[in-house]
Amino acid sequence: MSPETDDPLSGFDTTVHAPHRLRICALLEATGEAEFGLVQKELALSASALSKHVTVLMDAGYVEQRKAVRDTRQRVWLRLTRQGRAAYQGHLVALRAITAPSDPAP
Repeated sequence: MSPETDDPLSGFDTTVHAPHRLRICALLEATGEAEFGLVQKELALSASALSKHVTVLMDAGYVEQRKAVRDTRQRVWLRLTRQGRAAYQGHLVALRAITAPSDPAP
């Protein structure tokens, strides 16, 4: 293993780090899959703002969407990809390493 992969800070991901994108990833990690409207409601974001954040996550390969008609309306469900789950979990490890108390000098 290279020294870079041993460093928990190597998992810090600027794509995930943006507060709304971090919350999107957290919600999708917890639910597995969520309808766009539910994510919008939970995060208290406008549809356009959520769409912009989801597009960034999709472009990174972290989120995928599934579209279907339900109750005569087009619905969009979001979920983390395997890559997105790994990026989110790696980012959490990095955040914990950053916020952990440092060891006092002997």
